[in-house]
Amino acid sequence: MEIKHQIIKKDGKNEFVVIPYSNFLKIQEMLNDYEDLLDLRKAKSESINEPSIPFEEVEKLINTDGVGE
Repeated sequence: MEIKHQIIKKDGKNEFVVIPYSNFLKIQEMLNDYEDLLDLRKAKSESINEPSIPFEEVEKLINTDGVGE
């Protein structure tokens, strides 16, 4: 993603960056997605030794109970 930006200097040093609002929203969404990914990876690593049920069995249970209808 190309970001158009303007750097504002103070005392000869980079102090602020101004970006278009649409770029800000894209960056914010990407950061939220990244945080979600980190949370997912953490949860997955914490439950690595937990028992699991194959999807096919869960699907059968849902269909048998009439929940999915």
